[in-house]
Amino acid sequence: MGGNGQNSYERGEVVRIPVRAGISNLFAFSHFLLAGPNMVDLFFDKVLVKNNKDRDELDTEREIILRLQNRILMLFFGSADCERCQEFAPTLKDFFKKLTDEFYVERSAQLVLLYISLDTSEEQQDRFLKELPKRCLFLPFQDPYRKELEVMFEVEDVPTVVVLRPDCSVLSPNAVMEICSLGTHCYQNWQEAAELIDRNFLMNEEYDESKRRSFTDAIRRQKYKVEDKKKQRKKKEQDGEEEDDGGGGGPWG
Repeated sequence: MGGNGQNSYERGEVVRIPVRAGISNLFAFSHFLLAGPNMVDLFFDKVLVKNNKDRDELDTEREIILRLQNRILMLFFGSADCERCQEFAPTLKDFFKKLTDEFYVERSAQLVLLYISLDTSEEQQDRFLKELPKRCLFLPFQDPYRKELEVMFEVEDVPTVVVLRPDCSVLSPNAVMEICSLGTHCYQNWQEAAELIDRNFLMNEEYDESKRRSFTDAIRRQKYKVEDKKKQRKKKEQDGEEEDDGGGGGPWG
């Protein structure tokens, strides 16, 4: 990281690709840098794995587009043998579930969590994945791109959560403290800053409140309409009586 807290992308510097990167990775980086960056370009020709029982793979461009396009991406760099990562994992899991699980939200947030393992063995990675949400994604342990992402985003310590806009620009170089201190509220800040196309995100609590409010408002409006009609009818009856009495004379003639 530079002295002003910005990474190389924010400073407009050229990204140096590690020598160990293969031809396909070099092509992916060049495509990412020259063709207008977006999330799909960042993971061009990569396999993303779902953290579910079947370990389903997203290995086509179409699948990756459907999963990543117009979403905020959290890159979680961590390791099973890191004590702070172990402590942070439940907080991150709770944060992600409250924003994407239908038990908590009426509609899932436009948010993707991708675990970038810095574990020393596949067994360690598998063990740590059990602590993470089932809806998160991860790169296969055999994929050297994990290390390249670590270099690309200048990760110096773990846990680190790099938050990216849909165009791959960095929203936060490390949102760990923000997630711990603000909880789900920080997503609303990211959503505003990322200028996502679809902003129709409601927490269940807000959704239920709006439903109750709209329902009671409708009853109240109907109640007022009925009362107004009664007043109008009563006024007409009074006006009619006054005309019959000869212009409003007293009852004693």
